[in-house]
Amino acid sequence: MPTIAETLATAIEHHRAGRLQVAEQIYRQILAVEPNQPDAWHLLGLIAYQVGKHAMAIEYMAYAIRLKPGVAAYHSNLGLAHRALGKLEEAAACWRRAVDLEPDSAEAHNNLGNVLLEQGKPGEAVAWLRLAVQRKPDHAQAQKALGIALRELGKLDEAVACLQRLLQQWPDYAEAHNSLGNTLRKQEKLEPAAACYRRAIELKPDFAEAHNNLGLTSKDLGELETAVACCRRAIELLPGYADAHNNLGNALTYQGKPEEAVACYEQALQCKADHADAHFNRSLVWLQQGDFDRGWPEYEWRRRMMEFRPPPFPQPLWDGRPALGQTILLYAEQGFGDTLQFVRYASLVKRPGVKVVVQCPRALLRLLAICPGVDEAIGSGEDLPAFDFHAPLLSLPGIFHTSLETIPAVVPYLFADLGLVERWRAELAPVAGFKIGIFWRGTTTDPARIIPPGCFESLAGLPGVRLMSLQKGPGAAQLQDRAGRFPIVEVGSRLDDFMDTAAVLRNLDLLIACDTAVAHLAGALGVPVWVALPFAADWRWLLHRSDSPWYPTMRLFRQQRPGDWAGVFEAIRAALASR
Repeated sequence: MPTIAETLATAIEHHRAGRLQVAEQIYRQILAVEPNQPDAWHLLGLIAYQVGKHAMAIEYMAYAIRLKPGVAAYHSNLGLAHRALGKLEEAAACWRRAVDLEPDSAEAHNNLGNVLLEQGKPGEAVAWLRLAVQRKPDHAQAQKALGIALRELGKLDEAVACLQRLLQQWPDYAEAHNSLGNTLRKQEKLEPAAACYRRAIELKPDFAEAHNNLGLTSKDLGELETAVACCRRAIELLPGYADAHNNLGNALTYQGKPEEAVACYEQALQCKADHADAHFNRSLVWLQQGDFDRGWPEYEWRRRMMEFRPPPFPQPLWDGRPALGQTILLYAEQGFGDTLQFVRYASLVKRPGVKVVVQCPRALLRLLAICPGVDEAIGSGEDLPAFDFHAPLLSLPGIFHTSLETIPAVVPYLFADLGLVERWRAELAPVAGFKIGIFWRGTTTDPARIIPPGCFESLAGLPGVRLMSLQKGPGAAQLQDRAGRFPIVEVGSRLDDFMDTAAVLRNLDLLIACDTAVAHLAGALGVPVWVALPFAADWRWLLHRSDSPWYPTMRLFRQQRPGDWAGVFEAIRAALASR
């Protein structure tokens, strides 16, 4: 008659061969004879884990550990079961114990690093994953996870180097090509990222995530047909893939198909009801359509997204309630243009006995400090005064139930320093003619919102027109490339902050700009401004309008098809000529 050990060995052979029912039957036979046999309980739990019975797996493995607490494998496999149920803290505790018991185990270090990464603790994850790679340099999964953790920490160059080393060892590792693509995309290296996703798909044609990522990157490159096709393929492979439905909606939005886009966002929400990005993107379509009743409440989903996550203030969010004798902090949460557009609401928040403090980037500080309704302006990163409530600026339209008819559009609501205005008036006095400020790109990397500087050449030839570049940032170098091709007076390099820009704008006859913060500034100052918009314009410009209810002195010129800046500037030139 075989011994318990011999019977256990037989069961393990069946287990390793995938004959789980046979193995389970033998493990139970062993336990009938020896109820406290820890290996049998552990392996019975492992089978339960393998067939998806995770709660049962936890029960069996935990019992094995009570019988024999010093076996690292027991703790490691219990960690897998906890992780499968989403119990990440318990899983991490299991793998910490496994590492204590078996310090040379690369697998336990890798599992611990991965679960910490899932918990949003990339700093801790990096330490454990480095140890996993030290113990087993060819551990491909640990190297990939280390690359992801480094990316999440913002150490993008290290992440790229890590993933490239991995691919030198394992050139056919599709998931590593996909992870490298994600890192390159975060570095805004879109073409190399797309190449990584294509390679991942070559190696693994049914790799839904790579198809989705290629679609996302193709959209950013302006390759909309490719983007739509890739997202649709990802959905074919994985119909419940919420991210792919959401990204397909984004691509369709860029194609100017808002209704189809909303259907995609709603499909994403059927797959994952709390998909914050899909809620947010649906809100943008509704706002663009002027459906503010649905748009503003849905727009609040952005606060669950990583890029818009609110500061952890202990004070309550202001919801419009009376705040007599109290201080309300309004803070900038998005770009310069968003802040300039929505700081107008400070005058509505301001009531007798209420103090309004605005926190904003330092480049806006001088300008917003004298904005009506603002009692105090604080630079981002500076110590805040005591306050009772807080609200992000872009939540204020919803708090005030803003409709198209009730947009607070009295301009100016921002003001330039009069001394600076007079100084620039004297400096620009020798420039004769109709002074037009130009600005062709903001900080965005979206190619659809960047105007080629050469488009302005057709305007320079109009009689009496003088072009003046206010361009700063990434687009300033392009001015040098066009030096001598048509006359431009360059002033952008002399502007330190938005107050300086405001003073120059007050001395111009017109600003012509892309969708950027300088256009918002001109509108807020009441300066005439013409905005050249891409085919799929931002939500705030609504649909099919040549005016803006947000800015009475603004005129909009829209592309009639994607990328058609020539058509936009033909219309602008004709409007200038008639003026």
